[in-house]
Amino acid sequence: MIASLLGQEGDILNSIFQVVYLLSFLLFMFYGQKIQTLTMLREVGSAVRKLKTLKDDSRRLAIDTISEFGKNSGDPTPRIDHLLEYFTVMPKNLDPLGFVPKLEHLIDVRDLRFKKEIKIIAPEADKVQSSNIEGVLEVALGLNGIYKIVNHFYLLGRKTMNLYVIMQVQMQLPQIIRTAEAYSLAGKAFAEGQPIGDGAGALVAAKMMHGSENKEVAKNILASQIEHEGRTVFVIKADGPGANIGKYGVAIKQFIEENDGKVAMVIMVDAAGKLEGEISGSTAEGTGSVIGGLGVDAFIIEEVTSKYKIPVNGVAIKQSMEESVAPMTKAIFDGVNVAIARVKRIIHEETKEGDIVILVGVGNTVGVGQ
Repeated sequence: MIASLLGQEGDILNSIFQVVYLLSFLLFMFYGQKIQTLTMLREVGSAVRKLKTLKDDSRRLAIDTISEFGKNSGDPTPRIDHLLEYFTVMPKNLDPLGFVPKLEHLIDVRDLRFKKEIKIIAPEADKVQSSNIEGVLEVALGLNGIYKIVNHFYLLGRKTMNLYVIMQVQMQLPQIIRTAEAYSLAGKAFAEGQPIGDGAGALVAAKMMHGSENKEVAKNILASQIEHEGRTVFVIKADGPGANIGKYGVAIKQFIEENDGKVAMVIMVDAAGKLEGEISGSTAEGTGSVIGGLGVDAFIIEEVTSKYKIPVNGVAIKQSMEESVAPMTKAIFDGVNVAIARVKRIIHEETKEGDIVILVGVGNTVGVGQ
């Protein structure tokens, strides 16, 4: 009798499990996509709130920095909010011929507009402070754009409950959040005038030209002439310690043409993104224009060096995306010293006494003087 009761209890439990399994199967068959969509929406919603916090913090930092350095009697907030909505329309490239000059002109106009705006909202800021304020505003502008795009897809996905709309942003969330957090670190570095990882190349040039006279040779670009093992080395970097980048292409082209193309080599040093597993601050050598940006400087450098058959060698100092915009770490600083040793070895092995070499330290010069 007991065995019979136990058998009946087992049958009841099996029946309950079967019913639960069947109901779960039907639930996920008919509502699985909706449940998945709601889960993704919740995840993206959380990211939107985090991005809004980062955006608001960067806006507040911009207001505080301008108020501190600019000493404007009025409230800069409305003007800053106006700048945070600034946009740039890229030139049309249906006909590639002449695209680079149009892009260069567009960059110049945008840069001039920002500098004029900074002069209005921070009239008492000096040259270095104005450059750093521009960096803080660029960070705030970038974070505002990231937030608006992610929020757009979040609201659109919530409105349509379309899995594929929200999936577009959900799959990229880890990289988006990493980028936004890196931008936030950059804003603080610009506000405090601290060197950042991206300035590693500029620091190489600064150490090489230290103690030598320098002069401005292009927009926001300084150059020094030094002697190294019987070679004449023109060392080029952006004007620091303000947050500048400058027109490297114009400066290199000018030096090459002034010397009638008789330049033995161009060496470029810049920060480079590292892959996961690579060591921060490690260095690598290569061939070609080691420079980021929209490509204007690289185009000019490649055009003039190919015209005169001048080899272009590069030294990269590896770092993560976060490290490139955060205050410079000791590992990257140590990598700068290794890069200098590599540059000197390349000059020694690849050129001879009496040759002319151009050394370019690429990177943002916030906190990096001459």
